[in-house]
Amino acid sequence: MALRNILTEGDAALHKVSRPVTQFNARLHQLLDDMVETLHDANGAGLAAPQVGVLRRVVVVDTGEGVIELINPEIVAESGEQTGLEGCLSVPGKFGIVTRPERVTVRAQDRNGNWFEREGEELTARCFCHELDHLDGHLYTEKVERYLTEEELAELYGDEEDGQ
Repeated sequence: MALRNILTEGDAALHKVSRPVTQFNARLHQLLDDMVETLHDANGAGLAAPQVGVLRRVVVVDTGEGVIELINPEIVAESGEQTGLEGCLSVPGKFGIVTRPERVTVRAQDRNGNWFEREGEELTARCFCHELDHLDGHLYTEKVERYLTEEELAELYGDEEDGQ
């Protein structure tokens, strides 16, 4: 496994549409393993292949209940609505309020090409939507209703720096 460089806002690759995965081989497995390591190293909840410069439809999500690998994912059902804080490893230091579905069902393939469906609620649903947007060249900044101010961010995260 290896850490991959995470592209940041302004990189043209983040605005390109990713191609489907057609070969389920060692190269794909290496990409998935590297993406998981990169995600965990960056303390993120999700990572899409375009964020590491690979224009393929590959996503990894880990909201604390284990890693979910999604190859060629598509949302097949969604319901409800949630509005909450969202950030992105490719947009460091910015956080905004975004409305997403409360529940999402994704149809995808696993690392061996087998199709499955996975339902996610709350944070997992938000991650599924956010990461699938990356596969179509979109960032959450296109959907943000408002950004948090520096004061709001300090209130949320500033206490950690003070040791509280």
